[in-house]
Amino acid sequence: METTKKIISTPNAPAAIGPYSQAVLSGNTLYCSGQIAINPETGILVTDDITNETQQVLKNIGAVLKEAGMDYTHVVKATIFLATMDDYASVNEVYATYFKDLPPAREAVAVKMLPKNVNVEISVIAVK
Repeated sequence: METTKKIISTPNAPAAIGPYSQAVLSGNTLYCSGQIAINPETGILVTDDITNETQQVLKNIGAVLKEAGMDYTHVVKATIFLATMDDYASVNEVYATYFKDLPPAREAVAVKMLPKNVNVEISVIAVK
């Protein structure tokens, strides 16, 4: 069985800051790279507070999902990377507004450092 691999890219989410794609569609499964809170319209990093930062991350994920013909309801797995677990509750509060019904499986981990010194990065896998 041959697997197709289609690169998904949209100007409505930040461009990749390294040798990777915003997302890869393989069959009906979309693998989204981790998103950080860069506003794609201005190129400015949103880090004024964890709520705004998380909202921008999830908006960026939404733009990538939309480019692939999907939305948040198609997400089956999410991974949240945090600079500190002190932000866990605030991130969860925002996250819950995007995944109201049948939330995806996920994990949240604290890491020593994230790209561009952000506080949160989220990656997802979606299936259509």
